[in-house]
Amino acid sequence: MTAMQWFFSYLRNYRKQLIFAMVLVTFTCVCAIVNPQISGIIVDDVIKGGNREALPRLIVILIISTLIRSIVKYCFLLIFEKSSQGLLYTMRDYVYRRIMRQDFNFYNNNRTGDLMSRQTGDMNAIRHFVAYTMHAIYENALLFIFALVMIFVVDYRLALCMIAVMPISVYITIKQLKAVKPAFHNIRERFSSLNTFVQENVSGNRVVKAFAKEDYEISKFKKENDAYRDSELQAAQIWKKYVPVFDFLASSLTVILYLVGGIMVIKGSMTMGKLVMVSGYIWMLNMPLRQAGWLANDYQRFVTSIEKIYATISVEPEIKNPEDGIVKKSFKGDVEFSNVSYKISGEEILKDINFRVKAGQTVGIIGATGSGKTTLMNLLCRFYDVTSGQVKLDGIDVRNIDLYNLRENIGMAMQDVFLFSDTIEGNIAFGRPDCSIDKVIEVAKVANAHDFILDMPQGYDTIVGERGVGLSGGQKQRISLARALLKEPSIIILDDTTSAVDMETEASIQEELRMVDGKHTVFVIAHRISSIMDADLILVIEDGRIIESGNHQDLLEEKGYYHRVFYHQYGDFDQISKNGGNSIG
Repeated sequence: MTAMQWFFSYLRNYRKQLIFAMVLVTFTCVCAIVNPQISGIIVDDVIKGGNREALPRLIVILIISTLIRSIVKYCFLLIFEKSSQGLLYTMRDYVYRRIMRQDFNFYNNNRTGDLMSRQTGDMNAIRHFVAYTMHAIYENALLFIFALVMIFVVDYRLALCMIAVMPISVYITIKQLKAVKPAFHNIRERFSSLNTFVQENVSGNRVVKAFAKEDYEISKFKKENDAYRDSELQAAQIWKKYVPVFDFLASSLTVILYLVGGIMVIKGSMTMGKLVMVSGYIWMLNMPLRQAGWLANDYQRFVTSIEKIYATISVEPEIKNPEDGIVKKSFKGDVEFSNVSYKISGEEILKDINFRVKAGQTVGIIGATGSGKTTLMNLLCRFYDVTSGQVKLDGIDVRNIDLYNLRENIGMAMQDVFLFSDTIEGNIAFGRPDCSIDKVIEVAKVANAHDFILDMPQGYDTIVGERGVGLSGGQKQRISLARALLKEPSIIILDDTTSAVDMETEASIQEELRMVDGKHTVFVIAHRISSIMDADLILVIEDGRIIESGNHQDLLEEKGYYHRVFYHQYGDFDQISKNGGNSIG
């Protein structure tokens, strides 16, 4: 399917309304013939012929014709506007749904500003085409044809003189369309880039202020703004080149009319009334010629926008929901990684990962930054798919489980905490918006968030700013943890969830989590030994491989990576071990 075919698949839903509206457009074009005809009759029959009794009747016809044409035009403009808004609503909804169903790779490869541009500027170009450009092209074409036909009826010699400008007009229009297409592509690119820059700087305004880089960012914005302005001006250069030509051709019709027509009237080969009649049709030739350049621009802007939107939504997600995927209300929580490897862009991120976890166990994962800890959990959630091997949940390959059912059974408190511009209650209840406030409070207590929430101005009804602005890192992490717990999932993934809280708060959270041990399989990704030392199984990841595995005491005795990290965090290992290392934190 091409971009235009995709567009017309939506336009077809409004074909009845649009066909009816086009009939009304045709009717108004036919009505436009009446007034010049009446004007010619008035000159020949009333003014020169002396038939003054016919004047009131002819004036009434002029008024009625004008009134009917105005009313009908209002009706078809309303139909086109309503259809364009309906089409825009449906297309925007589809594009948004399509974007929401994309996988992580899609968002890794597309900037937020670009996606915003698809839903705003590009969508508006489509609306403008349906609401105005489409019927304007049709109306102007009909007016031009009807005017030529009527001038031929009046005097074919005059019509042949006027038709001489048509080949030039067609040639100029084609040249303009070819020239303006890359210009509009450039405009859309620069607009997307400007959108992206503004979005990033507004979201990251605290970083900008913390580094006192306001002037630096303003200068960068100026470059983006200049680039967008220059792209618009480059397109304007094309309009400047071609639009005056269309104006000249339109004006030349008037010169031809009065030069050739005047000579014919003087010689007596044409009546004054017929000259007036043709003069009345001149605007029906002039207007299409004057509008040709602008309509060509509008059409090309529309085509560019359609192509941009379609190129975005035609990308197929790499992570697809399996046909007849397995659906279960809940899983036990047995997890197995069997010979799992994962590559991206030729780089091997995980290599030959093997481990098995029983339902209800807690697994700690530790390793240097970039070692592949988070990627390991992303494979379990099917944010990415393994390159080789299998990830199994309750003995079932996760690729065979219904994607949404799989993720509904996994609660994840992510490393990069994202909170919506909503109440604290709404953020915690995001996974189960229909749950009771009592349940929200219960999980908030487990996450050690209840007390600080009550200290907020409106408690659980406090609106947090965009991305949780106004909350500390530790507060956001605890709300994120409560949100994950509220789902009551089979598996809970805590990705460095307590890194921003103090040791006392972390210990309190761990104590609360122990009370729900056995109900969930828990994966804890951490840099602090205190966060994972009580886990049933601890995995040490280095360069995408599991280099050590076992419980806390076993790993200490191996005196490898885990032992070194423990020593760096707690100092004298031997002294601490004698005092009972498992109670630290």
